[in-house]
Amino acid sequence: MNRKEVTYSSKNTYETLNKLSASTKNIWLVFHGMGYLSKYFLRYFKDLNADENYIIALEAPSKYYIQPKMHVGANWLTRENTEMGMHNILNYLDAVLENETVPLDKNLIIFGYSQGVSIASRYVVKRQLQPLQLVLHSGGIPKELTADDFKFLNSDCKVKLIYGTEDEYLDEARIKIERQRAENLFGNRLDILPFDGKHVVNVDYINNLV
Repeated sequence: MNRKEVTYSSKNTYETLNKLSASTKNIWLVFHGMGYLSKYFLRYFKDLNADENYIIALEAPSKYYIQPKMHVGANWLTRENTEMGMHNILNYLDAVLENETVPLDKNLIIFGYSQGVSIASRYVVKRQLQPLQLVLHSGGIPKELTADDFKFLNSDCKVKLIYGTEDEYLDEARIKIERQRAENLFGNRLDILPFDGKHVVNVDYINNLV
């Protein structure tokens, strides 16, 4: 068997919350976890001040049915052709930012949850974005990324590592490894914010980020 490649045009959607205006202070790029759609993920951000916060919820290109109720969910990447998949996702993310024409004078907050952590962190590195905050919530940082990859970040960029102490996908050993890895990558710009809870989005932390 011979594996071959083709290049073709594709379309994908994304969702926004609130209006981008002169009153906007913060622009959020938010990356959902596996099984979400962007329109549902946006609900976690609805309590933020609508005048000051404009949220752009990206959506993974691969859709699938979730048993047993056959809800539709989305998935960012798998271990199959990861590099090619990430290349396609980067093109999609670039197109979204171009379409939104994000002003440079606003605070940029990049938020990844669960599987979205890997996409958010790779996108920051690949495009050398300068967020005021990089929020990594309940997900693993890609193993290929190193401290040198993040040296370009401005000194005022804060990185928040958020996770539930009862997360069903984490045990004490994994938590220790992820915390140490984050400390090695981000040094004194890192804030570690555990909470009592499982693998869920912590809305209280979201509301207190700004």
